[in-house]
Amino acid sequence: MNIKDVMSTHIEIVSPETLLHEVAKKMQASDCGSVLVGKDDRLLGVITDRDLALRCIAESHHPAETKAEQVMTKQILYCYDTDTLEDVALNMTHNKVRRFPVLNKEKRLVGIVSLGDLAVHSTDEHHRICGKALGEICATQGAAAPERMGTRHA
Repeated sequence: MNIKDVMSTHIEIVSPETLLHEVAKKMQASDCGSVLVGKDDRLLGVITDRDLALRCIAESHHPAETKAEQVMTKQILYCYDTDTLEDVALNMTHNKVRRFPVLNKEKRLVGIVSLGDLAVHSTDEHHRICGKALGEICATQGAAAPERMGTRHA
């Protein structure tokens, strides 16, 4: 099974100038933990709920005055829609992330996939891989490295 079979095509994207309180409202309305930051058909970064907490609130920035570009994670890593569930789960483990933007062969954004998506659509063997991935991601979540997405640079 390929990622295109399990990914979500509902993708939240904001511009770098979007204020963080608007980003948080988008997350709330969509019940998601991250939004992508883009401009002119190009991905520039990602903002997770963790970024909002650690890079905005913890650093005493005001969400109604702080722009997405000020707190986003600039390193975009991703997977392709033709990658297998197992490969993506292993890449999530390696990079210690829970979600990847999904690109097609033309490097166009076509979806987003989470560790939860992989777990819901996987076989017993893949469940073991997803469980291991989640365990390793959670074990290092407090580490100094910021949350990143994927394994390939955009």
